[in-house]
Amino acid sequence: MIFFRKFRLLILMVFLVACTMHIMIDLLPKLEKEAAGAESGDGGCQCAHHPGGEAQAWAKQPAMPAPGAPWPNKHTLRILQDFSNEPSSNLTSHSLEKIPAAGDRAESFGQTKAPAGEADEHKPLIGAAGAGRAAAAPGPSRLIALFEHPFYNFELPPLTKDDTLFNVNTDFRLYNKANGNPGWHNVEGNEEEEEEEEEEEEEEDFSPKQEGTTESYPTWLRFHIGINRYEMYSRHSLVLDALLKDLVTQEVISVAMKSGGTQLKLIMTLQHYGQGLFKPMKQTREQETPPDFFYFSDFERHNSEIAAFHLDRILNFRRVPPVAGRLVNMTREIRDVTRDKNLFKTFFVSPANNLCFYGECSYYCSTEHALCGKPDQIEGSLAAFLPEQNLAKRKSWRNPWRRSYSKRKKAEWEVDRDYCDAVKKTPPYDRGTQLLEVMDMTIFDFLMGNMDRHHYETFDKFGNDTFIIHLDNGRGFGKHSHDELSILVPVVQCCRLKKSTYLRLQLLAQDEYRLSSLMEESLLRDRLSPILIQPHLQALDRRLRLVLQVLASCIEKEGYGNVLQDDVGGDPKATQRTPGHR
Repeated sequence: MIFFRKFRLLILMVFLVACTMHIMIDLLPKLEKEAAGAESGDGGCQCAHHPGGEAQAWAKQPAMPAPGAPWPNKHTLRILQDFSNEPSSNLTSHSLEKIPAAGDRAESFGQTKAPAGEADEHKPLIGAAGAGRAAAAPGPSRLIALFEHPFYNFELPPLTKDDTLFNVNTDFRLYNKANGNPGWHNVEGNEEEEEEEEEEEEEEDFSPKQEGTTESYPTWLRFHIGINRYEMYSRHSLVLDALLKDLVTQEVISVAMKSGGTQLKLIMTLQHYGQGLFKPMKQTREQETPPDFFYFSDFERHNSEIAAFHLDRILNFRRVPPVAGRLVNMTREIRDVTRDKNLFKTFFVSPANNLCFYGECSYYCSTEHALCGKPDQIEGSLAAFLPEQNLAKRKSWRNPWRRSYSKRKKAEWEVDRDYCDAVKKTPPYDRGTQLLEVMDMTIFDFLMGNMDRHHYETFDKFGNDTFIIHLDNGRGFGKHSHDELSILVPVVQCCRLKKSTYLRLQLLAQDEYRLSSLMEESLLRDRLSPILIQPHLQALDRRLRLVLQVLASCIEKEGYGNVLQDDVGGDPKATQRTPGHR
């Protein structure tokens, strides 16, 4: 019995010694850091980068989730040692360490101007504007001149209730009481006043003092309301400029990983319940897709998403949801606000004292492909969300010219030259405008070099006579030194295109409206400019010439009228599209 008691006492002593050693191991790094700081007089920070005290706070004090979250209790450096030398950590050719601070560049697109008094007061966390960027050449804007051209001002048919995605009830007024709207007067202490008003006019009990209009709605909601059968947003819409500014400047309320997909994407919820899809930077602007990479394993590039939005506008398609480049503080705007445990646990600090994370996805979500800040700043693209599916259902279509996504097998269209003849007889391409919309999408993808267009979506309400939504453009602009002609196969096989698209392509090939120059001017407006390096801009002009050569061959073979479907009626002021006219 005495031996048994001594054995239990021994076990207890071993346990206490182990606990003491564990506590000492936890405290040792901190004590060493404080001792080093006392000797050097710099507070113990041995960081390689010193952009500001606030930017380094994440390395000194572990972040905690939003108040009320039961996890995690601490985030020690013992789990932060697994790091990768991946060159795609956020050191770009336009290194943020070299970038001087710049003022706000959220200026209006095209001809529109932001209302007075809405100057951007947002200060970049570190230099947000591109470094070494050549100043825009003085003189008239080519972009404004382009948007004033008759080919960019075809009139739309009068919109009916069937042509708008949402029918706004003008009698309904939307006010966010949680925002502290001073116009809201149905609060405590006003009961007597409200009773008197109720006797006079019952409907004004809960109305604000000022008249409510759609102009008072959040920008994301106004964007959704403006979607119609023919375009995602209007050429002269003031909402677009305001929405792009909000994507860059509004506070991030919460972050979660997007389910599905092969690579990491984050859903960011902003003020006023707006949401955006964030794609963090994975490659520098100079890096090309390795020649041995298959198209389905290529990186998704944040600058491709941004450039695709600008290219879509210049082509006058207006089918890409608004996208803006944003510089994100990984500590304050991702780690501290996420309640996604699976995302939070992937954060770590690299040997270079940079904050990194990798999330969960099919490809490139591991410590070997971690996304690292400088020291906790990372750039990425933020795309505005489309309306929820339960409000505006979208239909997903399998692209007839979808690739095989196999290392050995070829798709049917790659071996059958007459493949388009069968497509033309298959719904929905046997009627309506959808086949012509696919041709527009094909040219859009070829100019970017995007081979990853396996599906596309349309708004279900508009049936077959509507535009194709150009979503998920992250695999464009990967190779400026190579033109992937197989992307153009649908145009080669079908020899069909809208006349309005053809006229604009010819216009963009002229020196006065050179596509590369227009893209360069348009991209200068983004906060992360420069978005594309010169070789990618030059590739746009080269690929545009190839598209026009293919169309010229089609016209020579089948005739002008058989190739180009007249959607302008020979008059720039004519209707752009009439549903069901083809």
